[in-house]
Amino acid sequence: MTILCVRFQLPPMDEAALPGLLGLLEDFTPVVQALPPDGALADLRGAERYFGRGAVELASVIRVRALARYGVDCVIGAGPGPMLARVALRDARPGVTCAVPEDPEGIAEFLAERPVSALPGVGTATARTLGEYGLDTLGLVAAAPLSTLQRLIGAKAGRELREKASGIDRGRVVPNAVSRSLATERAFDLDELDPGRHRGALLSAAEELGARLRAVEKICGTLTLTVRYADRSSTTRSRTLKEPTAHSAALTKAAYGMYEALGLQRARVRALALRAEGLAPADQASYQLTFDPVDEKVRRIEEVADRARAKFGPRAVMPGALGRGGGSTSVSWPRAA
Repeated sequence: MTILCVRFQLPPMDEAALPGLLGLLEDFTPVVQALPPDGALADLRGAERYFGRGAVELASVIRVRALARYGVDCVIGAGPGPMLARVALRDARPGVTCAVPEDPEGIAEFLAERPVSALPGVGTATARTLGEYGLDTLGLVAAAPLSTLQRLIGAKAGRELREKASGIDRGRVVPNAVSRSLATERAFDLDELDPGRHRGALLSAAEELGARLRAVEKICGTLTLTVRYADRSSTTRSRTLKEPTAHSAALTKAAYGMYEALGLQRARVRALALRAEGLAPADQASYQLTFDPVDEKVRRIEEVADRARAKFGPRAVMPGALGRGGGSTSVSWPRAA
């Protein structure tokens, strides 16, 4: 084993603890890639030689130190490469590291019966397309002719998918890599029919994303909405913003626009998720100046609210609609994705 994929079981909305936990991993190797809000990849090639222990043994030490120093448990997947370690993480549980075999035959056997969606980067649409042609496991995908996969999902995507399904892992751990997206989800206690509750959940999620983007001094160029229904199906829509932003009002407006465009009629919604993509440093943002004093006032209020949240917690300041219970009372607050 060479690569660990670690997911720390942090309390909800507690990304602030991640830097310290990354420091714990850096006690073993400098090659650590953060996977916000609660995970990381660690390349242990040098550590295995230095400590004279395999990656699975080192994973046990990391787990004990995380519990002792921070009171945080973790789940760990191990593999010869980053992609395989991420797949292994799906089967890991606290106290037990799931490891992918290192030999080609063992890797092929490990992947064979897993669903296509187990591969990082394979979305529901791609999995559904392949499933319609009976290619619903990685073993079947690996055995399929390359020309068939390329005809179904495209030349480049088909070639990459077949390589990954065959266990070829070309990825690498990039130290201090900047996350290219941030996401959060609002799940309802019961399947929700009320559009007002849906909008309240979207408002809450957009406010959180905006605050998180501003906290890490990033802007996003694209917003993606995923609606999960009671029958376990889902709908995903993306919208490129008029200008990259971390402004909560702009994110909320875009989220509402995508939601309304779906034209949901009495849909039983289980959860709503928003993902901010195409992240870039905030100092690269171009801001369209306006003569609207209201817009400028809202931005100043946003700055004050951010300072209050930093001092008193993420729910110290929230929109009045949420404070009155406008859609928020039925929404749980799970860890951001």
